[in-house]
Amino acid sequence: MSRAKAAVEGFFKIRERGSSIQTELAAGLTTFVTMAYIIFVNPSIMADAGIPRDAAFVATITATVLGNLLMGLWANYPIALAPGMGLNAFFAYYVCGTMGLHWTVALGAVFISGVIFLILTLTRVREALFNGIPTSIKYALVVGVGMFIALIGLKNAGIVVYSKATLVTLGDLTAPAPLLACFGMVVSSALLARKMPSAILLGIVATTLLSMCCGASPAPAGLESLVSLEIPSLAPVFLQLDIRGALHYGLVSIVLTFTIVELFDNMGALIGLSRKAGFMGKDGRVQGLGRALTTDSTGTIVSSFLGTSTITTYIESAAGIAQGARTGLCAITVAVLFALSLFFSPLIGLVPACATAPVLLLVGAGMMTEVGNIDFHDPTEGFPAFLTIIMMPMTCSVASGFGFGFISYVVIKTLAGRAREISGCTWTIAILFAINFFMRG
Repeated sequence: MSRAKAAVEGFFKIRERGSSIQTELAAGLTTFVTMAYIIFVNPSIMADAGIPRDAAFVATITATVLGNLLMGLWANYPIALAPGMGLNAFFAYYVCGTMGLHWTVALGAVFISGVIFLILTLTRVREALFNGIPTSIKYALVVGVGMFIALIGLKNAGIVVYSKATLVTLGDLTAPAPLLACFGMVVSSALLARKMPSAILLGIVATTLLSMCCGASPAPAGLESLVSLEIPSLAPVFLQLDIRGALHYGLVSIVLTFTIVELFDNMGALIGLSRKAGFMGKDGRVQGLGRALTTDSTGTIVSSFLGTSTITTYIESAAGIAQGARTGLCAITVAVLFALSLFFSPLIGLVPACATAPVLLLVGAGMMTEVGNIDFHDPTEGFPAFLTIIMMPMTCSVASGFGFGFISYVVIKTLAGRAREISGCTWTIAILFAINFFMRG
């Protein structure tokens, strides 16, 4: 055994965790393939927020690379990070779209939420916050965000359009974009059903190729339109976050939304993946969870500096873990592969919106699975959860769904004579949202 190989195995504790260098590298490749769709999807969503697409591409890759390097080298976890689906949609379509705030202000809110998440992690308040919020509301938050994302996907695909009479209605399904989006949705869904690791990425590629064949989007002119040694500049977005602007607007609900979704999404994903990787002991404690959460929160702060939305744990890491990944070398492999993708920036401009829109629908469908964990037979639990879910897509506001859920939970529980079941954390969040709604008038 070479000294370099022995050093790598010793640093990552590869043998100690029952793995091998070959297994970790192969698992890293698998994880990368399953989540590579973010290379195309996130720049498209960030562009809708007003961020230059090329700069958003570089910011997406850079934040992903740095996050995975930190996860691998410091936390030594076989878990990959990238800008989170859901939070990027909230960033672009609600904060910058519905509210009309500039993307620099939204980046300021991402930074503040990252700092709050880091403080909650370092002070161990995160466990109290995680345990203090009703289980039904936790699940409803995930489902509601999924429905909101799905609505955005349907709109971007042209399958659902605005109507003066009914607010929304069915679009023209004979038009190229909706037809291509439906094609991509069916292809990706079928591949997912067959448990194909790269199902979503293959769906994007197939839809893009069909769109080119139909003349709905431009075909590449040559090799230079696929690969480029000249990496786009990060300057238009680097350090452009407007923290003062975020504080000036008093974005309580926005920062709270970023923080809560990040907290629940990360803790839920990390605990689930850690259990799958065998890091959870018989006492329920997860080895190294604190470092992994710190990596997530630090990555969020860094992503705001780089010019992209919150990075988070990717559940697609399960593909690599299933292949045997047990150490941070898997995450390092993911980081290296994402870094190499910087040279494929011309590809981003070739992928049409109809190819990325199905991804939002598939992500939303995946998040809907949590609805089965909500007890709708108990009105004090079910109705607040329902309001949380339905108000997000109906108001095009994740924050409004949060607010209606927490406030109704407190009011209904109290009127039902079950106020003792309400935690101090839930009371606090409900009051903050009530104040926010009142101030908005």
